[in-house]
Amino acid sequence: MCFPLGEILGTARSAVAAMLGAPCRGLLDYKTTKFALTRNWRVGLLHRLLQLGVLGYLLGWVLLVRKGYQDTDRAPRASVFTKLKGAAAAEVKGAGRRLWDAADYARPPQGGNVLFLVTNFIATAGQAQGTCPESPSVPAGMCTGDADCTMGEPVVHGNGIKTGKCVMFNTTHSTCEIYGWCPVENNTLSRKPLLAEAENFTLFIRNTVHFTKFNFSRCNVLQTNDPYYFKSCTYDPSLSPSCPIFRVHDMVEAAGETFGDLALLGGSIGVRIEWNCDLDRPATHCQPQYSFSLQDRRYNFRTASYYWDSQRRLYRTLLKLYGIRFDISVHGQAGKFSIIPAAVSFGTGVAFFGAATVVCDLVLLYLDAKADFYWKEKFEELSASGDPPPGTLCSRATWGRCDGDMAAAQVQEALACTRECVLLGWGSACPGATFASAEVLGS
Repeated sequence: MCFPLGEILGTARSAVAAMLGAPCRGLLDYKTTKFALTRNWRVGLLHRLLQLGVLGYLLGWVLLVRKGYQDTDRAPRASVFTKLKGAAAAEVKGAGRRLWDAADYARPPQGGNVLFLVTNFIATAGQAQGTCPESPSVPAGMCTGDADCTMGEPVVHGNGIKTGKCVMFNTTHSTCEIYGWCPVENNTLSRKPLLAEAENFTLFIRNTVHFTKFNFSRCNVLQTNDPYYFKSCTYDPSLSPSCPIFRVHDMVEAAGETFGDLALLGGSIGVRIEWNCDLDRPATHCQPQYSFSLQDRRYNFRTASYYWDSQRRLYRTLLKLYGIRFDISVHGQAGKFSIIPAAVSFGTGVAFFGAATVVCDLVLLYLDAKADFYWKEKFEELSASGDPPPGTLCSRATWGRCDGDMAAAQVQEALACTRECVLLGWGSACPGATFASAEVLGS
């Protein structure tokens, strides 16, 4: 016996009215993970490849290369001391042959992280303050008459102050007379470096670094009891990596230049000392690495030495020095095991493994040919009372075709199922949502 349509419709209306509160109730829903084993070899292969990639990244890059388990100090304190040794002889115009040693060609003589080595020079000896013609190599000093030489006006890029006279410098050039150091500077440069022997000079570099975070210090000078070791050794990256004595010729070649070309007009070479210390290993493994690079060409400056004659008149010898400037910079880092970076690296690895699973889920649910099937199997909705979701037992057991034998208890069970379904927010998917059809009404 089937129940009247009016009773069924009344119960359904109550359930639909309750459905209006379902969206708010959905805010309290809880989602949990459901694991489903899929026999899809393509997605399975992708998952294993992603896992292998993450594992290789963690073991190869994070742990072995970057040492992600270590705390690091990348700002070491450094001190540099340098010393040049060697001797050369060269002719100085007006002063004869002169011997050059470390006190002459090394500037500053006490050494430091910036050092200048003289390789060529122009000497102007016997200069005294007085009047003389300006050099014709100075455009602002050229003249055709006294009107071109305003008294008291400095010569732009010149050597003194104009006296107001235009005089003959030689048989072909007239220049303004100046008050300055006379005779004016000689600008004739030798075609070959005057201190060509400088390529065999040696540069001693003593470098000490201190990593304050770990209270660790290290020096590049080998600790040895042999007093003759540093008198005979020369740095070689393969044979003598612990010898801090460098041959100038080798340093210039390591920078990609030839000594003859660089020594003629001067230049600048950068010396980089790199310390990479793993403090989880013995301190003897902490050794510096040296590299050399050309920074600039053409480097020179002027200097003078002063003296008095027997008449107490002041003279000087002016030197325009060309040479190689060495700029020494120290860089480095030290690392030591620490639990915090190790935990961070481990957590990052776990997160990457989880990302591999997410990627495979996206492929399975959106890109696979059977995505709809996997979607239905992966996601399932359950009520708190344990009632089955719409489309399963509830609809099959209670909302079958009314054949005249449906008892009152069965109808009440069906209506209760519909009401609970609507309250849970399943809406039109609930069993009995279309019960008004002729098939449901029966006789």
